[in-house]
Amino acid sequence: MAGDLWNRVNIPFPGAVSSVRVHFSSTTDARVKALLVENEKVLKLTRSRILQTEVRVLYSLLYVLNNSFRGNKTLKGLKQVEQCMNRLKDMKLDVALQELTDLCPNKIQRQLSIEAGECDVPSQPMLEWLCLKVLGAAQLMSCTLNRCSRAFTLSKQHMKWEEFIVLNVVLTSMLSRLWVICRGVLVSLSSLYQHLLELLREVADAKPMPYLTDFSLPADMTQFLGPSDALLLTKQSARVLHAKDLMERQQRRNRSVKVEHQGQRRKLKEDLGVAVERDRVLDTDLKPFLKVFRNFTEDRHTAGKTERFKKQVRESTSFTDMVAHLEEMIKWFKSQKMEKEKRRLTYLRLKCQRMKCLEAAGYNVQRKLRIFRQEACWASSPQGSVPSTCRSSAAARRNSLLRTRFHSLRSRFKSAAMRAEVKKKPLKRRRKRTELSASGLSGDDQRNRTTYEATSQTTDHDDHDDHDDHDDIDDIFASVGL
Repeated sequence: MAGDLWNRVNIPFPGAVSSVRVHFSSTTDARVKALLVENEKVLKLTRSRILQTEVRVLYSLLYVLNNSFRGNKTLKGLKQVEQCMNRLKDMKLDVALQELTDLCPNKIQRQLSIEAGECDVPSQPMLEWLCLKVLGAAQLMSCTLNRCSRAFTLSKQHMKWEEFIVLNVVLTSMLSRLWVICRGVLVSLSSLYQHLLELLREVADAKPMPYLTDFSLPADMTQFLGPSDALLLTKQSARVLHAKDLMERQQRRNRSVKVEHQGQRRKLKEDLGVAVERDRVLDTDLKPFLKVFRNFTEDRHTAGKTERFKKQVRESTSFTDMVAHLEEMIKWFKSQKMEKEKRRLTYLRLKCQRMKCLEAAGYNVQRKLRIFRQEACWASSPQGSVPSTCRSSAAARRNSLLRTRFHSLRSRFKSAAMRAEVKKKPLKRRRKRTELSASGLSGDDQRNRTTYEATSQTTDHDDHDDHDDHDDIDDIFASVGL
């Protein structure tokens, strides 16, 4: 348990004295001053109103979503973030840091102590206890960062699926702000730990009273945390140094400009009654031209990469080589954010994997390889219509089902027209018989004539009606698009 002493909520307070009198010099004064500055930064962040507001928002959301989102992964991630914030409150870090501020001498006391040569500073057990507190808080902030990132990813996934958009916008904004605040606390704790170690070494040399016997304090916070958090700390420190360098350069540039302006004012003697010609600076905005040039260079680079891929595809002699080329191009299209081409090549890679298995089994797949080369060339730079082999099976089934439905509809129209024609024939025969009886012909003549005319008219009428029916049906289906 001695190795996990920093992981306890209540670390046992040392029973030794809290402060000791040591030799006080200007070096010790600088160390105590830097320690108080970093301590004040951590206290300002942990007691900030922004952090308290975000924590209250987190509590309110969890209270509202407790029943309706039970079992949701995003809600579970929020509860883990809540546990980290509650543990930070329970460990009472701000109380320990405030006690450190009270034990360290203030500005007036330090000035008097430099003259006297002695001063009261926190003892070695007290500083080691504070180091354990800082290590535990840093590990807790690292865990909070990971939990916030995980919950943010889950909430972003719901937004991508267009589920509970307003709620997930609130969650992502709250989690991002919490992540930024916790990262600031972690960076401040790392800097505070370094200053604590410097003062601890000096106090341990002057008045040694070891408190930690089975646990050795790490020399750096990056050794104690994981690699991702260590990288975050190194990036943050590099960013701070870069910002300081930029500020110093800007101040030097401003000073030089002021000196030049002062010199010009001294040398220049202008008559207020005479017009003075001054140089005009053309304020030309080059951003549109640079944007056009950038787009032109990007298009050329894309075209060159695509042509190189087509050449590799045409020269490939097996599906194994084809799979390698496809994987390379899929990664490149993904980096360029060309989603359409990436999806097409991913679909072709699945087909290519199947053909690769057949090729390994000994089947002759050269014909399939030639077709596949055409599909891959089209998928990398689509122009014209989609090849039939590159269409998905779902689209082919959909087209065949639509064609079958229209054929059945056409057959129904034909059968309906035939039934209507059959019903019309008896009516025409009756009309013809009445006309013949009215003209006065004999029964046999009327019967023969009626039979002859009916046969001829029926034949002509059938041919004409069939032709009209076919024309009508063709017109109907032509209007539909078939």
